[in-house]
Amino acid sequence: MVSVAYMDPGNYGTDIQGGSSFNYNLLWVIWLSSGIAMLLQYLSGKIGIATSQSLAEIIRFKLKNKKFIVPYWISAEILIAATDLAEYLGTVIALNLLFNIPMIYAAIFGALDVILILAVTAKKFRFLEQLFILLVSIISFGYLYELFIVKPDPYSILYHSFIPSLQNSTAILVTVGIMGATVMPHAIFVHSYFTKNKVLEIKKITIDKKRQLRKLHLFENIFVLTIAGMVNAAIMIMAAAAFYSHGTPIASISEAYKTLIPLFGSLAGIIFLITLLASGISSSIIGTLAGQSIMEGLLGINVNIWLRRIITRFVNVIPTTVALLLGFDPLNILVYSQVILSLLIPLPVIPLVLISKNKLLMGEFVNKKSTTILSIIFVAIILTLNSYLIVTSI
Repeated sequence: MVSVAYMDPGNYGTDIQGGSSFNYNLLWVIWLSSGIAMLLQYLSGKIGIATSQSLAEIIRFKLKNKKFIVPYWISAEILIAATDLAEYLGTVIALNLLFNIPMIYAAIFGALDVILILAVTAKKFRFLEQLFILLVSIISFGYLYELFIVKPDPYSILYHSFIPSLQNSTAILVTVGIMGATVMPHAIFVHSYFTKNKVLEIKKITIDKKRQLRKLHLFENIFVLTIAGMVNAAIMIMAAAAFYSHGTPIASISEAYKTLIPLFGSLAGIIFLITLLASGISSSIIGTLAGQSIMEGLLGINVNIWLRRIITRFVNVIPTTVALLLGFDPLNILVYSQVILSLLIPLPVIPLVLISKNKLLMGEFVNKKSTTILSIIFVAIILTLNSYLIVTSI
């Protein structure tokens, strides 16, 4: 479920702009951000297993005073709003283009889809997990087909996967957007919430059982998130091969769809939209669950689940719909929402590193020194990129 963070509509926005504007040059950013996200997601899930608490709950316990907790919670809600904006926008655009539904009706249905799905799966979390397998498979196989027909350049892919380059300030903006779209802060919060619930479902949890869960968590984290990282890279590779190589600058997702059809046939355009729709729906569900886990964990109250879902879902509906009707570029909205996410990554990541290295909290599951050093390096990379963007923008 967390792997959706690698292939949500925010990734579509940043990867399409990156590939169509800079060819394969920013592929290294995707692999770097995917590796960073993989380690951070592992730490988050491990915290839930080791402590039987979510990251948000532990942060509330550490902050103690409401004058610190409330501002932190408000910042986390901004994070959720930026996340949900991208997911909602992706769903709306896909519905509009795929079924030729007027934007206003697509906006209404896009606001209701997640609430309806979560209503059906309210008491069947396993069914929700299986639904995610289906949605992620649609995205993965869809992009496997896209790569097959656009025939990318293998040498350029290999070269730019390892050789970093940043051509100009726009490339820096897209780089920070890619980082925010992949190292999704809301997914870092919610992963510990999921693993905590898995632990609490076991009636007699023992240290041996926790060790087994941690090993399974590590394997699943590496296996699934590697595939997700490949899908993330495939989006940019497709954009580079389909758009940049044909000298076609892409200013919107609808333009990407309309450009694919004359170049590679109507099936390529339809599959592109189907994967976008699957991405929007699946990532919206995660965003809603993340919002619920953050509110409950940080405020320490049992939130009415339907009220939380409605608030999370509709907080972006009115401003996003107005922006679309006024003609604002959806691709730019997606990219800038991911830049906001990147700037907010330190919010969960710094406490994540500090908690996972705390022997008193983690017990035998505490980080090895090498794990802590690597995670600090990764956090420093994120902060450096964010700082560089802010300085160059000023």
